[in-house]
Amino acid sequence: MTITQKTPQPSHHRMYDQLNAARTADKVTIHFRDGRVATGCLAFNYLHGTGRVIDPDQKISTDFSIEEIRDLKFS
Repeated sequence: MTITQKTPQPSHHRMYDQLNAARTADKVTIHFRDGRVATGCLAFNYLHGTGRVIDPDQKISTDFSIEEIRDLKFS
C-alpha cells in the first residue's frame, strides 16, 4: 500500500492576490499543475482569470487560466 501526500493548493483568492502583485514584477515564474514551467513577463486579466507569460529572450509566450497554476514566484 502506497500513501501519497497531496500538496496543498493555494486558494483562488490568494492566487488572484499574488497575480495582481506580480503584474509589476520584472520576472515571474509560474509552475503549472501539469508540470510545465513558464518564466517571463506577466500579463493578467483579473476579470477573466486568464493571463500570459511572455519570454522575450526565447520569443515564446504561454497562455494560462488561474485553475492551471500550482505555484507562482516573482521578483
